[in-house]
Amino acid sequence: MPIYEPIYNKNATLLKEDILALLSKRELSYLIKKVLVTLEIDISGFGQLKLEYLVSDFNGTLALDGKLLPNIKPKLTSIAEFLKIVVLTSDEFGKAKEELKEVNCSLHILEEKNMDTQKADFVTNLGSERVVAFGNGVNDRKMLKVAKLGVVIVGSEGCATETLLAADIQVASIVDGFDLLLNPRRLRATLKF
Repeated sequence: MPIYEPIYNKNATLLKEDILALLSKRELSYLIKKVLVTLEIDISGFGQLKLEYLVSDFNGTLALDGKLLPNIKPKLTSIAEFLKIVVLTSDEFGKAKEELKEVNCSLHILEEKNMDTQKADFVTNLGSERVVAFGNGVNDRKMLKVAKLGVVIVGSEGCATETLLAADIQVASIVDGFDLLLNPRRLRATLKF
């Protein structure tokens, strides 16, 4: 007789499969989002990306003149399936809350002074190694520099040269930038060395 004999009572023990069978697809999807919200990819030379947060500037990056750019909501909805989205802005046009009301994100209105430092500090407090940051203005440069992955947008507003130099990747539009996250092999192709 073995020294330890496991006791298994089928009526008292739920197996992992039993628990999963009890959950609806919607409940299971919710649990997965809460537990496994990440984007992971290993890039030769650049290192491993293990992202949990997308942090973005609003005006000039997601919006133009305070209005969300076309095709942004569906992209953000798709990305919110695997990353937590945070929007940082001074909300110069006062429209960010209204424009983002149907987007699964958190919005943080910043003070007008030292916005570059506020954005960088926010990313650092999240854990910069877990952040992909998007921006175009000079007040985004520090945020892009401290984030694990900094993406500068050269859209209708253009981008500040300092911000371009602080970024890991430059794209022509926010849609192109979001497509990098939705098709992560593109990140590998761009960043590997």
